[in-house]
Amino acid sequence: MSQKTLHKEAMKMLKDTSRTFYIPITLLGTTLKNTVGSAYLCMRAIDEIEDHETMDPVVKQQLLRTTSELLKEPFNQKAYEEMVAPYGDLLPEVTMRLGDWLLICPEGILETVQEYTSIMAAGMADWVERDWFIESKQDLDDYTYCVAGLVGEMLAKIWDWYDGTKTSEELAIGYGRGLQAVNILRNQEEDFDERGVRFIPKGWTREDVFQYAEENLALGDAYLRDLSTRRIKLFSKIPLALAKKTLETMQSGHEKMTREEVEAVVEKIKNE
Repeated sequence: MSQKTLHKEAMKMLKDTSRTFYIPITLLGTTLKNTVGSAYLCMRAIDEIEDHETMDPVVKQQLLRTTSELLKEPFNQKAYEEMVAPYGDLLPEVTMRLGDWLLICPEGILETVQEYTSIMAAGMADWVERDWFIESKQDLDDYTYCVAGLVGEMLAKIWDWYDGTKTSEELAIGYGRGLQAVNILRNQEEDFDERGVRFIPKGWTREDVFQYAEENLALGDAYLRDLSTRRIKLFSKIPLALAKKTLETMQSGHEKMTREEVEAVVEKIKNE
């Protein structure tokens, strides 16, 4: 398959799998679009294993831990394909094609994308083993770091690699945590009904989770102030603005934003 075809298929997969990040990624220049697009698809690939509703937890752990190990070396696509082949009727295309998404990543940052995807896969396996049992705020911090704070940390390294942009690691992690906390609130009933999972510490109310989200989104605001490259800032502002608007929507008693509201937020930021 040619690189041109692979890039086209990766962009289509991004559009099919991400409501929040597809548009911001398309606004990046070619190098960053390929880098962040690759990273998103790799992490989405392992996320689909962790979140699978019917797959045996032991199988999930095995797949995630083996994937983590494969990502620590130059990626052995054949070994990965042989591992996931028996589960081709369960796993989505984005997971089956993990090796393809690595191929679109620029060579100079590929090792970083693999490293963070590897760390996330291992962490997800641990959470599957724990049955996502979250009892304390520390547990919640650990979980949101594993599935989202790591993304913020990785993005900080990508910006530095690209043009020397320096950001606070702590603020970048808070940015990721804030986005994940909004996802937890938005999907709370669905996660419990379909997976029997409740990502909320013992004794916490829904209002406590709103506060947790708001505190971390405030760190996201501070993170944005470190960014000066226009495309990087634009990419980062859109998910943060959508997360804030989603919080407002839920606090006013509605389940989610309308498509028109989403489009209005995006257009406003693009035109700033």
